This record gives sequence, C-alpha cells and structure tokens, in this order.
Amino acid sequence: MAMPPSTDAGVSRCAAKNIMTRSTNNVTLALVSTTVCLLMTPVFGQQSPVQPQAGAKATAAAQTSQAQGKSAGPPTTYLPNRFAGSAGRYYKAFWGVDSLRVKYTESGELIRFTWRVLDPAKAAILSDKTLLPSLEDPQSGVSLIIPSMENVGMLRQTNTPLAGKSYWMTFSNQGRRVRQGDRVNIVIGHFRADGLMVD
Repeated sequence: MAMPPSTDAGVSRCAAKNIMTRSTNNVTLALVSTTVCLLMTPVFGQQSPVQPQAGAKATAAAQTSQAQGKSAGPPTTYLPNRFAGSAGRYYKAFWGVDSLRVKYTESGELIRFTWRVLDPAKAAILSDKTLLPSLEDPQSGVSLIIPSMENVGMLRQTNTPLAGKSYWMTFSNQGRRVRQGDRVNIVIGHFRADGLMVD
C-alpha cells in the first residue's frame, strides 16, 4: 500500500520506520504505525504561540487600577495665600503688616477690613485716629467711610498696635453698593492697599 506524500520531516522519519516494520511484521502493523505517525506529525512540526505570563497581566492590571484610583479621587480644595508673592513682601517691608482681608458682613450693610501687625512702628499709620480711612470700589464708583456710632464712636481700633495682634475697622455699606467679589482699595493717609477682594 502506497504512503501518503508529505514534506514534513516528521512524516519522513515515520515513513522510514514503516519500511523497517514491513520487513519484520505484517502489513496491518505497518498501516497502524503510519497512521500514528501522521497523527503525531502536527505535534512535532508546529510550535504553539507563547502565552503571556500571568504575573505580567496582574502587574499591568494593578498599575491601571492605581492610575484610575488617582484620577477618580475627590477634588482638592486649594486656597492660595494671596499675599505670598511680591505684594505680600511689599506690605511686610514697607508697612509692617500682613494678612490683609476685606470681609462682607452677613447683613451686607457693613464691610470689615482687618490686618495683622508685624512691625508696630511701620503699622502705626493704620491706627492713626487723625486719619480718615476710606474704601474705594472702582467697579461701583463709590467710596465708603467709617461710620460713627453714638456712645461708641468710630467703628475702628485706634489703640497702639502690638506685634502679632490683628486689628480691624468697619466701613458703612449703606445700599449695599459694594458686593462680594468686588476688588476694592483701602486708603489710610499714605497707606494704600489696592485690589483686595471682598470675601
């Protein structure tokens, strides 16, 4: 019986073995040997593709999960120090103050200006009772003054400043012309603080 043609090296080896089998055994055993060799040929002649290692997959999955966790995190609220740059250095060096703040009161009828004293000698002008402070709002075109209350006097602190202490003065905002978010200027004699935001 004729052998099926094949170019595979494995089939050639099996064919040679089959010829030897014919010389020693009967035809039935030779056919069985040929069939077995043909069935085994794909195993020896074909290489299976290399599978990715499970460890590499696990590492990639962990890195992806970690990156998603970072991007999906809650937003962080960041409030920068508005006097951390050159403006802050200017007020500290020339006027001996920092932490300047303008705050809109709950009623809206008053606006409070506060500051902290670093150098009492330089900051004395802000507490000088002979000077009349004003709050200017270029957006609304108004200039607010400090009101004077009966039995209380002007709503400002005029005592001698001390280093490390905070002080305040309050401006009348009748009609609520100045609003939260406005940029205002504080003027006290030669002292001037421009572009302060009303909180």
